[in-house]
Amino acid sequence: MTAAPIKSVPVHPRFVSLEGGEGAGKTTVLEALRAELQAGGEEVVCTREPGGTPLAERIRELLLDPSHEPPAAETELLLMFAARAQHVRETILPALERGAWVLSDRFTDSSHAYQGAGRGLDAALIDTLERQVVGIRPGLTLLLDLGVDEGRERTRGRDLYPDRIEREHDAFFERVRQAFLARAAADPARMRVVDAPRPAAEVAADATAVLRQWRAGQ
Repeated sequence: MTAAPIKSVPVHPRFVSLEGGEGAGKTTVLEALRAELQAGGEEVVCTREPGGTPLAERIRELLLDPSHEPPAAETELLLMFAARAQHVRETILPALERGAWVLSDRFTDSSHAYQGAGRGLDAALIDTLERQVVGIRPGLTLLLDLGVDEGRERTRGRDLYPDRIEREHDAFFERVRQAFLARAAADPARMRVVDAPRPAAEVAADATAVLRQWRAGQ
């Protein structure tokens, strides 16, 4: 899969996002990055998507609860961006403005992968929403790349009640994975691929090394 060049959206150097499929180990890596930054005396705000504010967490519940009627792909996309708009304005921007670092488990790249490639929605629509509704992009994105089969194996038994997206079929997750990789290839300065099938400590160490290099270059 080949991604179109990613159109310009302002980036912030202290905003870092983690992306990847199910079971890639984002939580472990996020904690390692938090520890690295805090050891250097930085304030760190850790957050997630969809979510990150009380209202956005309510939207998350609507999006992921399998007991609700399945949303149309367009509904899912717009709810994701509604939660993201609230997240940016209530959590991310205030933290960045006071000089904190923000580490987010997922951001807009996930919409391109899940709602774009996964659901088949127009990438141009997502680009427009990113520019006009979100207006910010992480300065650094770490893509934890893991094959779909291994991701399934890692998450098997982890959740007694998988959420609505976790219940998707393998072909959906393969489209998501390939979209992430295509975006990383199109924007290598921002998106760094970390090989995630290895032991968690090795993955976290590599991710931390990338963060150190990023900070040194600022």
